[in-house]
Amino acid sequence: MKILALDTSTEYCSLALWLDGNVLCKEVLAGQTHTELLLPMLQAMLAESGLALTQLDGFAFGAGPGSFTGLRIACGIVQGLAFATDLPVIGISTLEAMAQRIGASHVMAALDARMGEIYYAAYTQTVDGWSIIQAPILCLPQHIPQLPGGRCWVGCGSGFDQYHELLSHLYSNSLYRIEPGCYPHAQEIARLAAPKLLKGLGIAAEEAAPVYIRNKVALKENER
Repeated sequence: MKILALDTSTEYCSLALWLDGNVLCKEVLAGQTHTELLLPMLQAMLAESGLALTQLDGFAFGAGPGSFTGLRIACGIVQGLAFATDLPVIGISTLEAMAQRIGASHVMAALDARMGEIYYAAYTQTVDGWSIIQAPILCLPQHIPQLPGGRCWVGCGSGFDQYHELLSHLYSNSLYRIEPGCYPHAQEIARLAAPKLLKGLGIAAEEAAPVYIRNKVALKENER
């Protein structure tokens, strides 16, 4: 199984090539230059691996939530590659990818959604992968749901970085620790995608779509 995964959901731009369990990775702090950087990074990675696109078995991307523009970039590029090669695509939750990156058994993942809100989800690890305890939602940080299980949860993501004091207080009975500086990465997206593509859960390119959660990018003046 050979999978190309990419993520542009945050200010980071990352690529990963899954080669039967081994992973090659490239990453850069892109800011707003994902479009300019992604294809040269992709060409360099394929050259390094000695593979052509037609030798891959599928594509994966960080489907969201995250930056509206970033999610569209990742989805659009993966769709173009999948159309050109007639290969399946799978979108992976960026919040689940963060849980995978931390590696703890109980993970709360939160991304700063701007406008005073966060994207939030909670997962527990099982023998079959990640079980969703709280599906991804958009909420004010002070309105995050409480979780079962006592003081065993690890918090991660820019939401916890941005609202560290508030979330630490609200989750004082649940948080074991907060892992700073965590963000979605293509390496974890590839690891999560591999078993799904092996099971034939990939979709056609035209069916791939970002997961926005929020319907609007910005508030109107009278909504602020």
